[in-house]
Amino acid sequence: MVFDSGEPRNAPSRGLHGYLSRDGIHPMKLRELGRAELAPYETVVLRDVRITRAERCHPGFRLRTTEEDTVETRMLLLATGRDDLLPQRPGFLELYGRGVYHCPICDGWEHRDQPLVAYGRGDAAAEMALVLLTWSHQVTLCSDGSAQISGRLLDQLRAHRIVVRPDEIVELKSGTDGFLTAIRFKAGETLSVRALFFVSDCPQKSELPQNLGCSFVASGGVACDDHAATKVPGLFVAGNVRSGLHLAIMAAAEGAEAGVAINEALNQAELALWTEARRWTQAKRGPSPQPRAVKRAGNNFPGAGQ
Repeated sequence: MVFDSGEPRNAPSRGLHGYLSRDGIHPMKLRELGRAELAPYETVVLRDVRITRAERCHPGFRLRTTEEDTVETRMLLLATGRDDLLPQRPGFLELYGRGVYHCPICDGWEHRDQPLVAYGRGDAAAEMALVLLTWSHQVTLCSDGSAQISGRLLDQLRAHRIVVRPDEIVELKSGTDGFLTAIRFKAGETLSVRALFFVSDCPQKSELPQNLGCSFVASGGVACDDHAATKVPGLFVAGNVRSGLHLAIMAAAEGAEAGVAINEALNQAELALWTEARRWTQAKRGPSPQPRAVKRAGNNFPGAGQ
């Protein structure tokens, strides 16, 4: 059973990138194709609801949905993802996916050799600005009222002619095509730009991992072993809920990894149940009788008559 609320992290994107054979596809179109491919599998059930509560029970988990029904399962895979916290400035929300982005690996190539802006505060924003040099040498760092950057990174920014603008931003402006064209500062100046990449936290989208007792690593991802299993028996994770590269193709790979691990876990559980059932049956019947020796003509080697 697949629970899908239809609210993916990349919903604002006009086309995901870095996904072999699907480069540039709209995220919801990819979802549509995936759901269609599940149709021939009669045992798969798709539900367009969200899980509001999950708790551990024997031998697995009890889930509560937004439709107020309860589902029990032996194994659970969480792919609940993250939230990107948009800066609270006019234009960021409206232009998210239209010139405002959080991942240059996903959207940098489409704006190569264009004026780019790294938006944020502190060393994280400085590092983002340096990363943007991969796609363009027209890079500006906008710290929106603060420029608390370490000396080492400031030296690197100067060496690569990246200007730091600490001016407070009051508005992002768009053109007739609906895409970002400029930043307007409080002093009235404007800066032409074709893409802005912001630095912000991306907390867990759901409280389910924490409520179920998962451990977390320093970067905020759910801790798991090399096969997607968490320390909670029967609980697996895939996609951005984990740490590492937050790319759609990586999430798909982790989903496949988790699927194999879950199949193996179910198989081992079935084998254990079968072994236990057989042991219980034998114990109930008592010890098996010893075979009786039968003398057979012509058998003259040791044990041949048994």
